[in-house]
Amino acid sequence: MEASEGPSNADTATPMTADSAGTGSRACVAFGCSGVSSVRDLVPELPSESGRTVIYEIAAIGGMPTFSDLSRAAYCPRQLYYARRDDDRGPPPEAEARQALAFRYDELREADDETLADLPIDSSPVDYRDALDRLSTRPDWQQLCEPTEQEYYVEGKDCHGLLHKLLAGDPPVPTVVSPGEPPEQGVWEPQSVRAVAAANALAWERQREIPRALVEYPAVGIVREVELTCRRTAAYRRVLRTVRSMDGPPPRVDDSRCESCEYRTECGVKTRSLRSLLGF
Repeated sequence: MEASEGPSNADTATPMTADSAGTGSRACVAFGCSGVSSVRDLVPELPSESGRTVIYEIAAIGGMPTFSDLSRAAYCPRQLYYARRDDDRGPPPEAEARQALAFRYDELREADDETLADLPIDSSPVDYRDALDRLSTRPDWQQLCEPTEQEYYVEGKDCHGLLHKLLAGDPPVPTVVSPGEPPEQGVWEPQSVRAVAAANALAWERQREIPRALVEYPAVGIVREVELTCRRTAAYRRVLRTVRSMDGPPPRVDDSRCESCEYRTECGVKTRSLRSLLGF
């Protein structure tokens, strides 16, 4: 089983379990037009606080969910219900700023302490440079710094959305960029589901097998691989069925996931601490 983490608490989620192999997911927008290779063909660039282009995922095309929908539902289906109801699909500025670090690895590896101290990284400047030095030993380091495509729109048979990066290769490798930190091993379950969704959609577009994807955690300079195992594919299919069957608010989960959820008040869950439950 993957560790459990969700879009609303990428930095504070408590892992359930994580395997040795596997939102904050960014809600980027996908514009549903068949035959379009890049969302940049459809819209002008939109400036963000980090200076990068921000593109958001729009609602499902003909009932087809986005990658972000699936990631959010993997964390909590009820949270997805409220996000859809309120048309709440954009990332908070702090999440977008952290994800933007994934497009500056080469530059930040050489940055001085003062520059790094002003960035939303989750370690000291020295530790961050060391993390990027370790990352630079990967055979795909140059591709991570200069991907073939950025914000690449892809529409599959069952879902659609944006690949944060597409790395060249045979086969190509899609990447998911997370604003949070990874568990000790593997990736969080919502990110695993999103990575599988992205790989499956790319496989449908290219009419070939895409056996793996990457999840990047640029705030800590870590990249994790997600292989499309039977277990991960089954988890993706389960979430896909859940999203397709939603016609009203799903049952409440009422556990630690609710503590940082922006919808907890209207959802009606009780988020009392163990200390208060024991009467201390």
